[in-house]
Amino acid sequence: MNEHVKGAPLPETIGGCADYYVEVRTVRLAKDKEAAEFKARETEIREHIINTLSKSADTGAAGLRYRAQVVVKDTPRLSDWAAFTAAVQKTGRFDLMQKRLSDAAIKELWADGVTVPGVELVKVPDVSITKI
Repeated sequence: MNEHVKGAPLPETIGGCADYYVEVRTVRLAKDKEAAEFKARETEIREHIINTLSKSADTGAAGLRYRAQVVVKDTPRLSDWAAFTAAVQKTGRFDLMQKRLSDAAIKELWADGVTVPGVELVKVPDVSITKI
């Protein structure tokens, strides 16, 4: 049984929880790093397949268990921010954009004493853990 899964018993004291929190975070960060290394390798292999097949007359290649072929997908990419935002404002099609703030940019404006219309400061509880 994995003690690091959600819902597993927690230490009885808050101090014990603080120690356990750092332990779980350390394990997660190590696994995040490992996953990033796998992702980098996956990307390297993907790019190799695309580059190799694109230069050949083959339509694909098969291994013992899987077949690879290059497919071209239509994907939107923003090429002119000003034109795009003007079109969104004119048509009211705000569903073309994701509704997310840039926390860093807003905090920078706030630090300069600038108020950003439509944005409010909300206090969000978090935990600060320091080594003793």
